[in-house]
Parts: sequence; C-alpha cells; structure tokens
Amino acid sequence: MAEEQVRYYATGRRKTAVARVWLMPGTGNIIINGKPAREYLGRFTLEAMVMQPFVVTNTEGQFDVIAYCKGGGISGHAGAVRMGIARALIQAKPELRPTLRQLGIVTRDPRVKERKKYGRKRARRAFQYVKR
Repeated sequence: MAEEQVRYYATGRRKTAVARVWLMPGTGNIIINGKPAREYLGRFTLEAMVMQPFVVTNTEGQFDVIAYCKGGGISGHAGAVRMGIARALIQAKPELRPTLRQLGIVTRDPRVKERKKYGRKRARRAFQYVKR
C-alpha cells in the first residue's frame, strides 16, 4: 500500500479574496487555480509577494503549493495565497512563527473598500459645489 503524503492546509484572506492552500514536501512548484504561479499572476511583483514566506524562512524549493482562490482580483489573490502559505508553513514548522509574525505576513489585512453613500458621488467624494 502506498504511503500517504503529508499535506498542510491553511486559508488565506485579503480584501474579498479567499485562498485555500495546500502545502506538501516537494520541489517548489506553485500552482494557483490550476495554472503555474508565473502564468496565473502575470506580474513579477505579485510572484515575489507569493514567494515571500519561503524566502524569509529559507525554505525555497522544499515545498509544493496548490492553491484555489476566489473573490477579488489578482492582487488580492496573491496576498491571500501569501497568507495561506505562511499559515501552512507554521503548521509544518512551528518554529517559523516568530519570523513570519515579525514581518506581518500572518496578520490579516483588514482594509476593504468603503461602501458608497447616498447623496455622494463615491464613498466620500461629494458632488462638486456650484455657487449659482
């Protein structure tokens, strides 16, 4: 009978994006919504953001990542995957928690778009004042 592989699961969130992340020992492949991270994210800065937990903890190339994101946009997905990876890394190696915590990777970013109010053009922008 085949030996079952160890998998660590975590959820990451940013704005309205939610990422379900599975981390398993491997060679460093990152797959987001069925595509390689480079292809899915499209921008180097977003790819660097996703890789940050591995770079900071010197665990590059030790784990494979499979992530499924929904809600929000590409930037929110990248932030959510980053948080999910950090949380899964803490499950795998609890001694990494202080390092990730210090950089604020584990902390949920609570900022979301403010709703539009009635009598205004946007959330806070009022209509332009005309004297006459």
